[in-house]
Amino acid sequence: MIYDSHIHTEFSADSEMKIDGALAAAKAQGCGLVLTEHYDPDYPEGMIFEFSPRDYWREYEALRGRDDDLGSGLSLGVECGLIPGHAVVLRDFIAKAPFDQVIGSIHLVDGEDIYKREYYQGRDKDAVFTRYFQVMGSMVRDNPFIDTLGHIDYICRVAPYDEPGLEYPRYHEYIDEVLRALVETGTVMEINTRRFGDRSVLDELAPVYRRYRQLGGRMVTVGSDAHTPDRVGMNIRLALDFARSLELTPVTFRNREAVILC
Repeated sequence: MIYDSHIHTEFSADSEMKIDGALAAAKAQGCGLVLTEHYDPDYPEGMIFEFSPRDYWREYEALRGRDDDLGSGLSLGVECGLIPGHAVVLRDFIAKAPFDQVIGSIHLVDGEDIYKREYYQGRDKDAVFTRYFQVMGSMVRDNPFIDTLGHIDYICRVAPYDEPGLEYPRYHEYIDEVLRALVETGTVMEINTRRFGDRSVLDELAPVYRRYRQLGGRMVTVGSDAHTPDRVGMNIRLALDFARSLELTPVTFRNREAVILC
């Protein structure tokens, strides 16, 4: 069975997807799911990316069904926004429920929301991308209890530059620090399929994942980052082929343990 290991339902503040829609879409795609609802404490500008673990578990636990190979067609996880000084807060939150998977992601840099276009005003790409990777590397080291680093290329989705690609040769010094932090903390790297509609993105990302393996990384999760049913499972098989072509092992998580995908 294959898994889409990065999904958001209505427990995430930026998603209205119902669980029934997510499960129906997953069944049509022939994949299992890991729900990874947003928990970003102290988000700026009044946005609230928080949820009650107790309510989450009460609502969805009965849906954690059985599968002959992996033990579950649905796992319950969380995506934590990584912010300096918040490691204890995140640990305390994670301890409130027996999450199957914990993703750590960068959505804020120096307290500013990088999804907002105004973040980029007056800042050139080199300065922005360099700082993004510097923060990411330090946050992986400061939060070694996460299972997976989410969407290393998140900034490429949102940066309003003419050429917003990752450009590994240009930023290799800073990206390598992220990759070393992953390997040294035992954190798994995610392949996020959100940008895979453009096949050139695979060529862009290949040097990053190849370098991850060279430095000792072996496992990856794959996730669509879907917030709507039509995106559930999107490009997952392409991502699995991509991983295997680079000799990386696709996994999902159950009870915080990596499980190799078929």
